[in-house]
Amino acid sequence: MQNQPEIVIIGSGVGGATIAAGLAASGAEILILEAGHHIEDLPVNRDQRAIFQNGHFRPKETWYEAGGAGFNPGNYYNVGGNSKFYGAVLTRYRREDFEEMRHLDGVSPAWPFPYEELESWYGKAEELYQVRGRLGEDPTEPAHSTDYAHGPVPDEPAISKVRKRLRGLGLHPYSLPLGVDIERWLAKGKTPWDAHPNSFDGKMDAETAALTAALEYPNVRLQIGSRVTRLTTASDGKAISSVHYVKDGVEHSVSPKLVILSAGAVQSAVLLLRSADERNPAGLANRSDQVGRNFMNHNSSAVIALSPWYRNDSVYQKTFGLNDFYLSDGEGGPPLGNIQLLGRVSGAILKANMKSMPEWLLSQVSSRAIDFYAMSEDLPSPESRVMVDGDRILLKWVRTNWQAHLKLVAKLKGVLKQAGFPVVLARAFDKRTPSHQCGTVRIGRDPAQAPLDVYCRAFDHPNLFVVDAGFLPTSAAVNPALTVAAQALRVADYIIKEDLRS
Repeated sequence: MQNQPEIVIIGSGVGGATIAAGLAASGAEILILEAGHHIEDLPVNRDQRAIFQNGHFRPKETWYEAGGAGFNPGNYYNVGGNSKFYGAVLTRYRREDFEEMRHLDGVSPAWPFPYEELESWYGKAEELYQVRGRLGEDPTEPAHSTDYAHGPVPDEPAISKVRKRLRGLGLHPYSLPLGVDIERWLAKGKTPWDAHPNSFDGKMDAETAALTAALEYPNVRLQIGSRVTRLTTASDGKAISSVHYVKDGVEHSVSPKLVILSAGAVQSAVLLLRSADERNPAGLANRSDQVGRNFMNHNSSAVIALSPWYRNDSVYQKTFGLNDFYLSDGEGGPPLGNIQLLGRVSGAILKANMKSMPEWLLSQVSSRAIDFYAMSEDLPSPESRVMVDGDRILLKWVRTNWQAHLKLVAKLKGVLKQAGFPVVLARAFDKRTPSHQCGTVRIGRDPAQAPLDVYCRAFDHPNLFVVDAGFLPTSAAVNPALTVAAQALRVADYIIKEDLRS
């Protein structure tokens, strides 16, 4: 590879790795700069006490509330980004998610293009991430022009019983679309995959699926331990002239033709703000004053249903979801959100949040329980934002649509009680859990309202693209990974046609 690559991709999460896969066959010299390192194949990867009780993998990082209090955010910096720990649910946004949708707490704005524009790219992303699923079970499911190449991950017997009970109540439990080769995963250890790190164990994450595909090409190179500190522009303040990074304590820079920023919704906004210069005093790509604004983080809760007559001997659990309250509350009211199974919650995991309780007792409780994840849309607000103060990252999360989320949790509790679980408990997740952070560098058609155009190119900088969850104009109420991957493939195709062939 030449000293000055044609394309530099900053970050190897779902956005960065997938666009690398999409660009690899172009022949362009591509350098991927990743701040972190590979997750090694070690026993600690399946040690739930180490992961959940001791925070073995949590980064030694502090962000700050806008008022000054510090907290550990739980974002991960490693090859593959947060996807190394994700639940591997690879769901398409509903068709309605691309349209204006009225919620209990306000309006979710329309995307600058409809679902149909992204539909074929969803199919390509599903193929790249080897998604397992089954069409026709979810009444809210958008049109698919391609079927899943693999059937769904099977329910374990204890989970199949609950799915059957819910169906008997008139609900529509559907098989979650999952990027998991379950045989490979279980061969390494009998644990869930959700929130557990993956080292080529059968979970299809940004590294094992997309990055692996990209690195098959000799023109693509990954450089780990390389933390990008700023971007500099040419004298006119337009084109990005250099990418500056630190590796092994030494400062370096490269000057590519194109820069693709995929550091994550928070860190991409932070880098743009910290790269302010004389021509761009508010930060790069920030003529609209929207960089860092419209931060969204799903409203989400863990819901645990218990019954002394139910025995849950499942290992991984996370195979079905419910969208019966996604487009409305089921009674003609506003949308509430998505429900899906959590990865199997054990006594060791419960102990992390119930430190005074003996683990053996919590294990007994978990053996009689089934665990769900309730997720509702957080609406974009310019006052919900990421800011910088010197070396500090400031987060002002203005949570929206919370009452709708409480209604979703109440609906789920009622359903589970009808399904034979007399005790149902809920616990909300807070900002320490990265519940699908997005929206900080959104796409749009008006440069006065959005930093990026519909292909994620910065209006202010013709050779800068931002391709991660930051571009999402809305959070919807499903996991965003597949939507990020689909847009990344769409943008890669556009770059090849418009920038690399010119």
